[in-house]
Amino acid sequence: MTTNRMEAFSDGVIAIIITIMVLELRPPHDTSLTGLRPLIPVMGSYVMSFIYLGIYWNNHHHLLHVTQHIDGRALWANLHLLFWLSLVPFVTAWMGENHFSQWPVALYGVVLLMAAIAYTILVFALVAVSGNELLASALGSDFKGKISIVAYIVGIALSFVSPWIGLAMYVAVAVVWLIPDRRIERKIT
Repeated sequence: MTTNRMEAFSDGVIAIIITIMVLELRPPHDTSLTGLRPLIPVMGSYVMSFIYLGIYWNNHHHLLHVTQHIDGRALWANLHLLFWLSLVPFVTAWMGENHFSQWPVALYGVVLLMAAIAYTILVFALVAVSGNELLASALGSDFKGKISIVAYIVGIALSFVSPWIGLAMYVAVAVVWLIPDRRIERKIT
């Protein structure tokens, strides 16, 4: 099988997830700029989640760009990733509405952790398919992926000490992934 349907489906699901998140944003009844102040945590969590979804969409595209073949395992692994990404609007709303409280920040980290694990499983599933040797050589040891999982675990634990420290860990991981995976780009060129 080729990757076309899987990529198109994933693009559609991620677009819907982003749409759901933006629909959760409610304008204030106050018409002054001060009426926006209570929405700062909601907007902050939305921006962070939008960036995360953009990172997954971008890296998913790069991943499938060097993938020649998929199989049933890869399809299920991709659905597993999309499941965790589909929970992002819920934890985003909960975290923003509760002004980055301890449990919402921790659960946000759990969803990010599970999405990272699901992405890793997808990578393993794709590498296991015959004909995807270019992908396997491009990814190498995937240090960035492994360190991200560790950072999420640390962020979840630290969110019980201070939610802001947990958030800082999640932001740090996002910063690391903002630039698409150059290992793949180097193999393409």
